[in-house]
Parts: sequence; C-alpha cells; structure tokens
Amino acid sequence: QVQVVESGGGSAQAGGSLRLSCAASGSIISINVMDWYRQAPGKERELVAHSPSGGLTHIEDSVKGRFTISRDNAKNTMYLQMNNLKPEDTAVYYCKVEVYSGSSYRYLEVWGQGTLVTVSA
Repeated sequence: QVQVVESGGGSAQAGGSLRLSCAASGSIISINVMDWYRQAPGKERELVAHSPSGGLTHIEDSVKGRFTISRDNAKNTMYLQMNNLKPEDTAVYYCKVEVYSGSSYRYLEVWGQGTLVTVSA
C-alpha cells in the first residue's frame, strides 16, 4: 500500500508565493518519478513539473522561471515552490508518484488527493 499526500495549498495574492509538499509513504522500495500536475476549473489536468530520480527535471514553459521543484529523497518528499503567482495559476495541484512497491513487487502509479491553490488579482 502506497499513499501520496499533498499539502501547502491555500490562497495568495498575485505576486505572492506558496510552497506545496508531496509526501509518499507506505511500502516503497524506490521512487522512479515524482510529478506535479494541476487542473484549473473547466480545464483538463496538465503537467507542471516532472522529476525523474537521477534525471533532469522538467518545468513547463507556463511556469518556468516562477516555479521550482526540489526533493528530499530521504523523506520521499517533493516540494513545489511557486513564486510570482498569477490568477491563472489557480487550480487543484496534484502529485503523481511512480514507485516500486515493496508489497506487490511491481511498479505503481499513485496520485494524491490534490490541494487547492487560489490566486486573487
């Protein structure tokens, strides 16, 4: 069993900052990939940032220069630092983790429940 929990969402004014956290727990042998997605009202879910273990991080152009990701591998945790927020960043932010499970001995893709970010003008 693997759980993914996001936290840190809330309200901010345009130009402000928020930091989201994504923590994976449970029977995990290794984490291959940790991604951030977001889904704005009435829109499809879209990739924000991609972080493969041991690989190059990718940040989508729409947030490049404003958002950064970092990981604490010892805690199976990833962070999304969001600076210079814009109203169009308003969305539910989701974390997706690909893990090698220690209970099933196979790769699993697990989503968190999401955390809401609201940015006012």
